[in-house]
Amino acid sequence: MLNNSRGPQNLRSALAALRCNVGTVQEAAQFGDMVAVAVPMSAWRELPAEALAGKIVMDIMNHYPDRDGLIEELEQGASTTSELIARQLPASRVIKAFNAIMANDLERNPRPAGSSERFALPIAGDDAQAKAQVAALVEEIGFDVVDAGSLAESWRIERARPAYCIPMDKATLHSTLAATTRDSWVGEYSWRAAAQA
Repeated sequence: MLNNSRGPQNLRSALAALRCNVGTVQEAAQFGDMVAVAVPMSAWRELPAEALAGKIVMDIMNHYPDRDGLIEELEQGASTTSELIARQLPASRVIKAFNAIMANDLERNPRPAGSSERFALPIAGDDAQAKAQVAALVEEIGFDVVDAGSLAESWRIERARPAYCIPMDKATLHSTLAATTRDSWVGEYSWRAAAQA
């Protein structure tokens, strides 16, 4: 089930194209056991905690300061985006997933398990069972999984980090994450050119 900030009436084309359900925020939050949230980080405090209680919440959000404004905790490295989401959704099981891949790559790059051309996606979280369920979904969609650690460690897969939105196989992604430090940054939007190379 899909929802957006403009309401289900604005998703009629998606309803036909994807053969999915559309609903209100409350309906979408209650629809499944796993819910993907993708709102600008400027709106993270508006996520409906009560409706998402008990759910596995896949945080696919990224902080873009030019769009979202500065968030002091993120600027200082005192928190990660997912830790902020987990704070807003204390009764949810938050897993960082699907934030480090471009939508086009998600659509065109799935490969069967064992394929030499199969890319990997990073996930992070504090709930082992929820992380395993999200990992199974990633595998089912057509990607390998690399565990990037806890929500506190998920800064390694945030915007402008070396593994952000660059297609990599499992071994390369694992080594890239291991080598990423707090000082590891790439040029703003450079991943778009790299991903298309």
